[in-house]
Formats: sequence, structure tokens, C-alpha cells
Amino acid sequence: MMRWLAPLRGAFGRPMGFVAGSWLVFLIAVAVLAPVLTPYDYDVQNLANAKMPPDAAHWMGTDEFGRDLLTRILYGARTSLTVSTVSIGLSLMAGLTLGAAAAYFGGWFDRVVTTVVDLTWSFPEILIALILVAIIGPGTTGTMVAIAVAYLAQFTRLTRAQILSLKSETYIEAARSLGASHKHLLFRHLIPNALAPVLVAAMLATGDAIILEATLGFFGLGAQPPTPSWGAMMSSGAAQLFTAPWIILLPGLALTMTVIAINLFGDALIAALDIRTKLRDA
Repeated sequence: MMRWLAPLRGAFGRPMGFVAGSWLVFLIAVAVLAPVLTPYDYDVQNLANAKMPPDAAHWMGTDEFGRDLLTRILYGARTSLTVSTVSIGLSLMAGLTLGAAAAYFGGWFDRVVTTVVDLTWSFPEILIALILVAIIGPGTTGTMVAIAVAYLAQFTRLTRAQILSLKSETYIEAARSLGASHKHLLFRHLIPNALAPVLVAAMLATGDAIILEATLGFFGLGAQPPTPSWGAMMSSGAAQLFTAPWIILLPGLALTMTVIAINLFGDALIAALDIRTKLRDA
């Protein structure tokens, strides 16, 4: 446990890492505690208070249906963080499994995995996500599956490259000569030593996944009403840009700050782990 906490302490020890990490911790906390922090319901309409500017009662104003915008942004953070982390987590596990197996066993399995991965890699993530959502159907589940598949190639390729560089190391040859099984070599030596750069890539991909989830929500293909989503909120706010600009600007600001924070903290984590040097030397 302490081994994994050390890079996080190193990332928080850097100025930008501390600022970005603090924002992410704060965002997660307010998203979890949203029912406690706000007295309003995210789905209850009050047309008499529609498009009210920020004031003491509604710190971020209300939307076109009179719903408290701060409340919907907090609940929207739940949607964005949950969808992005679950989808990237699924993609990470699948990519680790495929990439490690392809690199370790090689042969026809490696050729098949590499060919499929290269084919999907040639298409933008948004195109893959749109196609899959069109097949599965709009909603949170379809969005998570679409994002997971869209980023699968990235983790598979990175894991495969890491395992290929590690499996010829002396300690792997020594373990194999002592009779270590394939399972032991993969899960006790190869994957743990290849994990650090893949995890950092997953964190950076989480920021992209938040943008992708917001994009699908903007097109009405993500979380369905009345579930709040930053992308859906921006979509509905686009029509109110000149009459109530806070409806689109404030969710957009929350989205922007979150993605920037994820990327800055990811850079701090890369520096703390010295991954760029390790990848260059590999």
C-alpha cells in the first residue's frame, strides 16, 4: 500500500499537482455529498423561477425550468465522474488482459489482437462511441460501454509494448528457469511492473472520457433526462445563451476545470514516477 501511496504524495508535493489534486478531491467530495450540500432537488421544476440569475437563494441561478443550477452541476459531476471512471476502468482491465496475453504468448493470438487493435485505433474515439451508442441505445449504460470500447486499443497497445520490453529481462528468465508458471510470471512479475505507465495513461484518458461523455450528452445520447449531465445541460443552455448565459457557461466551466485538473495531476504523477525516462530507456 505504501508503495502505491508514494507516487501520489510525490504528485501532491508539486505545486500544480497539489492544486489540481485538491480540485479533484473537492469535486469528488461535493459530488458524493450533493444531497447534503444542497436543499434543492435536481429534477423538480419551478417555472416561476425559470432563468433566474445567480442570487443568495440560487448561487448559480436557475435553468429554463426553474431548477437550481448548482444542484444540477453537483449531480452532473456524479454522472460525469461515474461514467468516465467506470468506462475507463473496464477498458483498462480488458486492455491489460489482452495486451499482456498478446505480448506474452505471441503467435497467432498476438497477430489477431494487434490487427483488431490497429483497425479500431484508426478511427477517432468519438466515431466509435457514436456508432456503439447508436447500436446499444442512448443512456448511461450505452455511454459507458461505448467509451470503454473506444479506449480499449490505447490500453492494449501500451500494455503490449510494456510486456514485450519486460519479458526478456533477466529476472523473468530466472523465474521461468525455476519453473514458474505462466500465471505466476504474468500476475506476479510482468503486469505489476508494467502497471505504472498504464495507470497514468488511464488517468489522462479519464479526462478525455469526461469530454466524450459530455459530447454524447450534448447530442442527447448520454444520460437521459431528468438525470443531470454536464453535456446535456450545456446542450439545453445553448438555446438560452443570450438570455441566460450562466446555464451553458457554468457547466462548461466545471467541465473545463475538471479536465484541466486531471491532465495537470496526471503530468505531476508522471513526473513523480519518472515514467518518461523509463519509457525512453525501455
